[in-house]
Amino acid sequence: MTQEQESLAREVIESLRPNLQADGGDVKIVSIDGNQVNVHLIGHCAGCPFRRQTLKGGIERILKEQVCQDIVVENVDVDENVD
Repeated sequence: MTQEQESLAREVIESLRPNLQADGGDVKIVSIDGNQVNVHLIGHCAGCPFRRQTLKGGIERILKEQVCQDIVVENVDVDENVD
């Protein structure tokens, strides 16, 4: 992923956060390595039985549409203090 695509991916994820926050959850970017975007779902999203749908059918689908078709989004467990 180019620097421009990475920046756009970060903007897109930031634009999705209010929707998740409205349901008591949130998402933070942990890292972007090539076309893999590692995120950490928190709040209600972390324990939600539909979190895979949020990742793949929501975040990943939108990033593929708006940034790059080759993006893969994965949830990773990390310390809650990730920025």
